[in-house]
Amino acid sequence: MIDLKLLRATPDVVRESQRSRGDDPGVVDEVLAADAANRAALQEFETARAEQKLLGKDVARAQGEEKQALLARTKELAARVKELQATADAASARAVELARSLGNIPEPGVPAGGADDFVVVRHEGTPRDLAAEGIEVKDHLALGEGLQAIDMERGAKVSGARFYFLTGIGARLELAILNAAMQTAIDAGFSPMITPTLVRPEVMAGTGFLGKHADEIYRLERDDLYLTGTSEVALAGYHTDEFLDLSDGPRRYAGWSACYRREAGSAGRDTRGIIRVHQFHKVEMFSYVRPEDAAAEHARFLRTEETMLQALELPYRVIDTAAGDLGSSAARKFDCEAWLPSQERWMEVTSTSNCTTYQARRLAIRERREGGSEPVATVNGTIGTTRWLVALLENHQQADGSIHVPALLRPYLGGLEVLEPTR
Repeated sequence: MIDLKLLRATPDVVRESQRSRGDDPGVVDEVLAADAANRAALQEFETARAEQKLLGKDVARAQGEEKQALLARTKELAARVKELQATADAASARAVELARSLGNIPEPGVPAGGADDFVVVRHEGTPRDLAAEGIEVKDHLALGEGLQAIDMERGAKVSGARFYFLTGIGARLELAILNAAMQTAIDAGFSPMITPTLVRPEVMAGTGFLGKHADEIYRLERDDLYLTGTSEVALAGYHTDEFLDLSDGPRRYAGWSACYRREAGSAGRDTRGIIRVHQFHKVEMFSYVRPEDAAAEHARFLRTEETMLQALELPYRVIDTAAGDLGSSAARKFDCEAWLPSQERWMEVTSTSNCTTYQARRLAIRERREGGSEPVATVNGTIGTTRWLVALLENHQQADGSIHVPALLRPYLGGLEVLEPTR
């Protein structure tokens, strides 16, 4: 949620933010009107409440007919105060509801436009010329089936489309990636966490995930709980309604969890293999940081993600995501996209977002500082997920269907340097 003081003082900044995101700038005027109505209703309630308190003192001093008249007035005023409180509460709820519909204000320098208007920051590594090496390119599913590592057929039989089993070396390889990711995060100063994957609506809403993309989220209606698509949600909710002391630096956590996404609206996209699935595992970095330090923390997250990608010997590029493709809570987002040989395209494998104070303001996570309390900022970023198997298998395939194992993963695979096909 954006700062209402900022909205009142510089509404044109917020209108431009809405335009850059491809959202309706007219919502800004609706929020301002609702905010004004809320403040007016609150003022009227407080005036009536103050009169009620003064009248109570007069009643205590009065006698006889005067007292009876004052008691009658007190009764009328009490009803009026109750009515005004209900009006003020409704106006406040409406103002908050509308304010929450506004996306975070993009940082200066964020590219304008939609999903295709990102800016490539840099390329790292060079994709292999597999044809020149005499290798007939196979996709990750063909390679995984040759290793008896991925079983889509039985996944569909058990759970339906976009589900799978990771079997044998496939299961071991995913655990290797996730354990290496967690160790990389620990080495970078993050505290490891195993997080809940079911969260309350107020936490899901507080992180900004119940907006335009709410249909991507699984909900358990009977229990009024949501299945998370990232441990970012649980980690953001971890310090809800708390005051943090960040005088010694950011609070950094690395959450490991199963993740669930409905993939609504993705019909026909990446239907083969495990690129776009309903369930996967992920290690997510999350930081609570002072607002003035958030941009530097965001850059630190990106460096940590790149450390992991480079250790896995994957060619990748870094993109600066355009405003229209930012999630509602992000003020800036950098994605790392690994090369996908079978499709000759780049595929997102990591994402890191600076959410400034947007999430913390909604979740009431603050720090006491000179001049009063202030909301903190939050930063998040992926450092390992099931999808990385896709890039790993395809980029490290050999002519005989075997897979080169990067040195980073070998300790987690009993020292294996090559994964040999079994069929």
